[in-house]
Amino acid sequence: MVTFAHSVVDFFLSNVPPLRVILIGGPLALVWVYACLAFAGYLKQSRGLRTGYTRKTFHFLIFGSVSLIHWLWGTPAVCLFGGMTSLVVFYAVWRGPGALLYEAMAREKDAPHRTYYVLIPYFATLIGGLTSNILFGNAALFGYLATGLGDAVGEPVGTRFGKHVYRAPSFGGVKATRSYEGSAAVFVVCLLAILAGIAMSPSARLTLSAIWIVPSLAFVCMLLEAVSPHGWDNAVLLIVPSCLAKLAFGGL
Repeated sequence: MVTFAHSVVDFFLSNVPPLRVILIGGPLALVWVYACLAFAGYLKQSRGLRTGYTRKTFHFLIFGSVSLIHWLWGTPAVCLFGGMTSLVVFYAVWRGPGALLYEAMAREKDAPHRTYYVLIPYFATLIGGLTSNILFGNAALFGYLATGLGDAVGEPVGTRFGKHVYRAPSFGGVKATRSYEGSAAVFVVCLLAILAGIAMSPSARLTLSAIWIVPSLAFVCMLLEAVSPHGWDNAVLLIVPSCLAKLAFGGL
C-alpha cells in the first residue's frame, strides 16, 4: 500500500502540465465539462429524458474527451482534464437534489442514496484511472474506450430495450438490476472500442492469426460489467481491459 501511494505521488509529480497549459487548458476543460453536464441536465429537465440516458450522456462525453485528450496530448493533459471534471462533479453534489447538474447524474431509483451513487462511480473512476495509468501506461487508452463507450451504452439500451433483467451486486442497500439486452450492447460496443484503441495506438500489434483476441477481450469486458457491484464497474472496466491490452498487443 505504501509503495502504491508513492507511485501515485510520483505519477502526479511526473505528469504536472506546464503552467501555460494549466492556464489555458484548465479553464477550457472546466467550461467543457460544465457544458457536458449542463447539457445532460437539460435533456432530463427540459426534454424529459430518463436519468438512465442523461447520466450516460455525460459519461460518454467525458470519457470520449479523455480518450481524445490522451491520444492527442498525453497523460499530463488527462490529469488536468480529470481535475476540472472533479471540480464540476463536486460542485454538482454540493448543489444537491433539484439542481440541474445534480439531477443529470443522480438516479431516482438509487434513493435514498442518490448522492452515494454519484460519488462512488467518481471514486471508482479515479481509482481505476490511476491504477491503469501507473501499471499499464499507454494501454490505459483501452480502459478509457471500454468504459466510455462500452459501459456507457449498457444502461441506456437496458432502459429502452431491457426485457430480460437480472440482479446485479450492490453494496449500498439499493436493489440494482441489469439486462441481457444491455449486456449484449456492452459486448458489441466494447468490440468496436478495442478496435478503435488499436487504430489509435500505432505501436499496437495485432496479427490476423490473433484476431480472435478482440472478441475475447470484448466478451471479458461484458462479463466484468455484468458482475461488477453497482457503482464500481468503472474501476474494473478501466483496469482490466488496460491490463489485457498491455498483454495482448505488444509495444504499448
